[in-house]
Amino acid sequence: MSKNIVIVESPAKGKTIEKYLGPDYKVVASFGHIRDLPSAKLGVDTKNNFEPTYIIPPKAKKAFSYLKKEISQADNLYLATDYDREVEAIAWHIMAAIKPKKEAKRITFFEITKPAITAAIKNPRSIDLNLVDAQQARRILDRLVGYKLSPFLWRKVAQGLSAGRVQSVAVRLVVEKEREIKEFKTAEFWTIEAILSKSNQKFKALLSEKDGQKIDKLDIKSQKEAEKYLQDLNNADYIVSDIKKAEKKRYPSPPFSTSTLQQTAGNKLSYSAKQTMKLAQDLYEDGLITYMRTDSIQVSVIALKAAQKIIQEKYGQEYALESPRFYKTKTRNAQEAHEAIRPTDLKVTPEETKTDSQHQKLYDLIWRRMIASQMKEAIFDEMNVKIKARQFVFSATGLKVKFDGFLKLFKNTKEEILPALEIGDKLNLEKLEKIQHFTEPPARYSEGSLIKELEKRGIGRPSTYAPTLATIQ
Repeated sequence: MSKNIVIVESPAKGKTIEKYLGPDYKVVASFGHIRDLPSAKLGVDTKNNFEPTYIIPPKAKKAFSYLKKEISQADNLYLATDYDREVEAIAWHIMAAIKPKKEAKRITFFEITKPAITAAIKNPRSIDLNLVDAQQARRILDRLVGYKLSPFLWRKVAQGLSAGRVQSVAVRLVVEKEREIKEFKTAEFWTIEAILSKSNQKFKALLSEKDGQKIDKLDIKSQKEAEKYLQDLNNADYIVSDIKKAEKKRYPSPPFSTSTLQQTAGNKLSYSAKQTMKLAQDLYEDGLITYMRTDSIQVSVIALKAAQKIIQEKYGQEYALESPRFYKTKTRNAQEAHEAIRPTDLKVTPEETKTDSQHQKLYDLIWRRMIASQMKEAIFDEMNVKIKARQFVFSATGLKVKFDGFLKLFKNTKEEILPALEIGDKLNLEKLEKIQHFTEPPARYSEGSLIKELEKRGIGRPSTYAPTLATIQ
């Protein structure tokens, strides 16, 4: 019986794959890179076309010996590391270090499911040397920058700092934001608010015009000015002068890319980018989600059909789309090599994942986002009301959910319902008050907002954000 050896980079991923391939296949792990540039010297010949010198690091020697032994006994050898330039290079390094006599077959897949693994085995390819060269160029550039610039940082700033390509830019953004905050000059301003009512239903209106001129946010600069407005409004009648009604629609966000997953998990679950990616890696290796390093927001037709069926069964036909909704990424330089991050099997609800609380919460976020992306839009009735009081005008806005649509899964809208109003209605004044405010400096970056800024500027890749943030912190 032939011996089929499949090499992956992670033992957890290997267990899941072995379960699908059956007893004729043995899956072994490299535990990441088995070759790298030496840590004690530059390892790049800058006078000879930047030729790198690779070694097997001490921590990789055990994995190297094990892989060499297993590969020597293989009749068929499959390289099943993930599909991006880093892990394409892992596969290439394994072959370059061990030099097996038998040619290896490179297989790739974007979800760890039986159909995906089976299809990959049937459709092998060669190692993509363009991806390998891209990774080597990045690694060599990192080494040149690190060895030439990092020692300068150690002398001038602090020991242990690293001048990476992406992290240096990230630090600069943080510094520029801090300078902006320090240079910010706080300004005082006041607003005039009226609590009005009709038929015992109260609502708030904000002073917005005087003598036909709009009152801007910073126009009322002092308490004295605010008190003058209150005096001028003393004993005024409040009459509805204009009503505008409109139907508004809100559409769901696309399924997650790496950066939007990190941002949303940070905002909703208080997970760091590093923690989010570790949990996502586990979910991927357990076969629960598709590949978690991606800048794509596209999903397969099969997944779209599955989402449609679940929406119809779980929430009703009125929430399902007549045809799938497709999204186009707006990220600069997006490669879109993979699908968006989604559950591999949408029928597996968060409660059925049999994982711990942290993993389940992240899976729940991914599952809801995917399903919601294919639900109908939410519809609101919006009412904008103008209320005249002498030469002044107050404004009030009411929002009522007419159809919740995708908000069935994301209830993040607060209804502000106004009473039934007609032009000419005289309203009761419950309270008129002046409120002091101060302008605030821009907020410091959170992990999520810094990732968003880096992505907007086309800096870094999905795989770099979490390690970059961990390093600069």
